[in-house]
Amino acid sequence: AERKKEKMIFHSSFEFAYLWLPFIGFAVGFLGSLTGGGGGFIFIPLLTILFKVPPQIAIASSLAATLPICLAGAYGHHKKKNLDFRIGLIFAAAGIFGALAGAQIANMMTGKQLKISFGIYSIIIATGMYLGQRKDKKAIANGEKPKELSNAGKYSRSTLYGFLSGIITATFGTSGSAPILAGLMSIRMPLKLVLGTSLLIVFVNTCSALGAHILVGKIDLTIVYFLASGSIVGALLGPRFLANVRVDKAEGQVRLWYALGMVVFGILMIVL
Repeated sequence: AERKKEKMIFHSSFEFAYLWLPFIGFAVGFLGSLTGGGGGFIFIPLLTILFKVPPQIAIASSLAATLPICLAGAYGHHKKKNLDFRIGLIFAAAGIFGALAGAQIANMMTGKQLKISFGIYSIIIATGMYLGQRKDKKAIANGEKPKELSNAGKYSRSTLYGFLSGIITATFGTSGSAPILAGLMSIRMPLKLVLGTSLLIVFVNTCSALGAHILVGKIDLTIVYFLASGSIVGALLGPRFLANVRVDKAEGQVRLWYALGMVVFGILMIVL
């Protein structure tokens, strides 16, 4: 058992290129705490494309490096009262079951299949975000008001989106924040509350997915240490910055640029 553990969790030899990882971690941690995502979506393409890390190792290592971002970001948002614990726990509980299924899916796929699948997933989610943004903009222009959801409606949506986010987290090593954010926004939650609650959900999902990947995947702690050294600082600064910013008006532009970035990364993952 000890020999198997050593193979699953290891330290790669130091490379000078790794000195860029704390800066990447800082930027991802800062943006992740602002957008409600853990940053795995950005870590995966960078590790596989720029640092030539095998996809299975990149996925598990990305999950480990995402944990500090979620924990620090969620703590920062909690201090600013941007957390809904009840909805967050419903999402997270459903996500645990999804994460267990996702880890098995990732283990059955080859590195090339994972890269292509991740690219396709990124483009699909980006398209959905863009179409959702257009729909919201049209509704506001027409003076329409969103319908209030019952508690049963909120909880059922939270369970569905939570399960889906768990599958995405464990399969691709990302935060699964796209279905989480979509789900939280669909229950008419205010934006700042969405961001803090999302980080709490992502943290639980990532813990579940990482636990499953320890059994079936490989984690490079050298990469994790370098990424986390910058990401923790960025994640702590994000909520402080957000507290002084009016995000309501900029929300549409942020979603649009985020979707565009997902399309670019998705295409790169498919063709490279």
